[in-house]
Amino acid sequence: MVVAEAQETLLERLNAMDADALFAWALEAHGDRAAIVTSFQDTGCVMIDMMSKVAPGMRVLTVDTLRLHAETYAHMDAMEARYGAIERFTPAPARLKKMVAQHGEYLFFDSKAKQEYCCTIRKTEPNQRALESVDVWFTGLRRDHSSFRVDTPKVQYVEQGDRLILKIAPLVDWDQARIDAYVAENDVPKNALYEKGFTSIGCVICSTPTLPQEDKRAGRWRWFNALDGDKKECGIHIGGSGI
Repeated sequence: MVVAEAQETLLERLNAMDADALFAWALEAHGDRAAIVTSFQDTGCVMIDMMSKVAPGMRVLTVDTLRLHAETYAHMDAMEARYGAIERFTPAPARLKKMVAQHGEYLFFDSKAKQEYCCTIRKTEPNQRALESVDVWFTGLRRDHSSFRVDTPKVQYVEQGDRLILKIAPLVDWDQARIDAYVAENDVPKNALYEKGFTSIGCVICSTPTLPQEDKRAGRWRWFNALDGDKKECGIHIGGSGI
């Protein structure tokens, strides 16, 4: 991926900004082509609250895999009631029907390849459709999520189809204590699954509670822990496809 000199200069400027400044800049410079894309975990919810104060009206997008926990759907409804409309992207019906017919509803147990295929149909492809509508993508990635994410930049260009878009992780250097403090101070709605031991929330079955000594993403696809180690990704944040 080749980034032009002007783009490099912009990256330097944006990487020096704090979260509030990044939200304000994105809305002013890109309007409805800037959006938060979130799965409504705590970091994403903090971003939405911050945005509502410094860049009100910025779009909020999410991928509904059609297999989320009941608590997550309730939480999404609560966030929408408080902060405004959420654009939901779902799997392509024909693609989903074909996958289930060929491999079954629980194919992710069979092999790592089938788990990744399920994530492609349910998450990555809807996410790519969402990203077609944006030039600036705000994400809730943090460096303390896992050692695999420890070098995540605050702002970077990523390939989306035949173009580059800005991918911004405004809270990339926040730790969990800072997130929790913001949630408490600003009364940000919180997914009830956190009270049940979850530290990373995705689909039913594919995300489970974690123990205190475990990596935050250890509960994802737990049956593959020995294989994956700390590299627990669905595909959205790997490579050029760039939640």
